[in-house]
Amino acid sequence: MTLILGNEDVDGLLTMKDVIAALEPAYRNIAEGRAVAGGRADLVSETPYDSGARYWLKMASGVVPDLEVGTIRINSDIVTWPRDGNKVRRVKAPLAPGNRWVGLVLLFSSATGEPLAIFPDGAIQRLRVAGSTGLSIKHMAREDSETLGLLGTGWQAGAHLEAALAVRPIKRARVYSPNAEHRATFATTMSERHGIEVIAADQPEDAVRGADIVVTATNSMENIFFRDWVEPGMHLATIRDGEFETAVLDRVDLLAIHDPGNMGDDHILAPEGLTIPDLGKEIAEVDGFDQILKAPTLAKVVAGQAPARDNADQVTCFLNYHGLGFQFTATGAAFYAKAVEAGRGHELPTDWFTEDVHP
Repeated sequence: MTLILGNEDVDGLLTMKDVIAALEPAYRNIAEGRAVAGGRADLVSETPYDSGARYWLKMASGVVPDLEVGTIRINSDIVTWPRDGNKVRRVKAPLAPGNRWVGLVLLFSSATGEPLAIFPDGAIQRLRVAGSTGLSIKHMAREDSETLGLLGTGWQAGAHLEAALAVRPIKRARVYSPNAEHRATFATTMSERHGIEVIAADQPEDAVRGADIVVTATNSMENIFFRDWVEPGMHLATIRDGEFETAVLDRVDLLAIHDPGNMGDDHILAPEGLTIPDLGKEIAEVDGFDQILKAPTLAKVVAGQAPARDNADQVTCFLNYHGLGFQFTATGAAFYAKAVEAGRGHELPTDWFTEDVHP
């Protein structure tokens, strides 16, 4: 049987510690050449929804033989770029019936080829991104890190706070969002949920000043963290191209990325002449991109094949964007195992998804 699962199953079964525990050996497998990371393919076209929007069909895959599974993640999105004051944001419009989005993960057995499970990518996506940041904190941040500076108060920001708490003895966090109500609500909610002091900062620099760890987790297309804010001993992490001013990297002693082959924009395929508003915001467009590509991967850091922090004053940094399909493979395998054990999901006949005709 093939399991059909939902985001509510992910939320009910997987903790951040589960995710980090699943990702860590998979990252080692990548460094050791035992797993296939999988690249991305983004197909972009016009959409009848709106002339300024774009239809975005995104695919990523990965195989982790130790887990005996492979996955493919598929997104079918209508992407828009609304202006919020002086800033432009990238927003996926919920246009599927019922005001919903479309993102699926298909989990396959590498022993038989059969589909084991199908589930939405939303909750898993949130966890795998934050879990990867958590791994960078575990291997690169100072072990005595107690203060987190967080720019962003959305879904990813909350998960990143959880990731930091999972791997370091965080006692306090300072958070900033341009929306005063959002940051106040976030601070109150997270303080109560995690039992630590979470303070809403009035300015972004107030959130990061004196922090041991700084995380930017927004959907901003503009720089929100700057070179002059970097302090000795910090660990920095960002989830989007452009959140960091490029000059921030001049202050970094140890940098880690996902994969040099996945850092550019050549995975984006579009008809000639089609404009994509934020394509020029990719890290591939900045001066010094060639040097960024020479940075070790997080997989090599996790596997001990590349240097991690060796003194308290070093500034370390993880560029957590342009993720890879194997993250869904590792996290999805852990989720599937928990779902089977808990008896969750809807069973459908596997032969609905297989065929008796040689493909």
